[in-house]
Amino acid sequence: MRAEFAAWRWGLALFALQLVGWGWGLYGVGTDVHQGDVYRIIYVHVPTCLTAFVCAFYLFLCSVYALRKKTEACLLWGQAAAELGLLFTVLGLLTGSIWGRVTWGVWWTWDARLLTTFILGVLFAAYLLLQQALPRGAAKTKASAALGILIFIDVPIVYKSVTWWRTLHQPPSIGGGTMSGEILTLLLITILSSLLFMTWLLFARVKNLRLQQRIAELVSDWH
Repeated sequence: MRAEFAAWRWGLALFALQLVGWGWGLYGVGTDVHQGDVYRIIYVHVPTCLTAFVCAFYLFLCSVYALRKKTEACLLWGQAAAELGLLFTVLGLLTGSIWGRVTWGVWWTWDARLLTTFILGVLFAAYLLLQQALPRGAAKTKASAALGILIFIDVPIVYKSVTWWRTLHQPPSIGGGTMSGEILTLLLITILSSLLFMTWLLFARVKNLRLQQRIAELVSDWH
């Protein structure tokens, strides 16, 4: 019980760190000389998108391990990573739409970056549907692993889309050389806090899935 309480304290602390970063982004840093105050959504948009990419990487590792070891033991980790990947992808699309409404004048356009990110979200959702549709066994493990690897392949396409094709989306924010040190430092802090919070959510979700699986097995044995 004490360990459970400690785990939740860590989760609350990491979420509080997120809130502090967002609050500092709204009120604690200066206005961008090019975009004005609308740029402040970068402290939510960029971290959520990058966190979705890391979720895809976690899913990729689980998928490769499942194929090599021919075991479904890591499918729970893959499911948790896909669920969080879908969540952060949707958040990235929503915050990007708000940003686009102000800078482009539209909520949505079939821009290369937006399209490839939308595809990433669809692939995450497809992975979760596949997990629910197939019974446990070798076929489910192979199909899930193959789709998990495909999902990660989309990540570099999303990232490079702004340089491979003509696009309305601005170039990568980090490493572009146009940010002040103050803005870049806070952005890196919000990215780190987002990744840490996602990692805590991942472990918590896997624990929950294991409990659900155990309950389902007990109910099946009872009947």
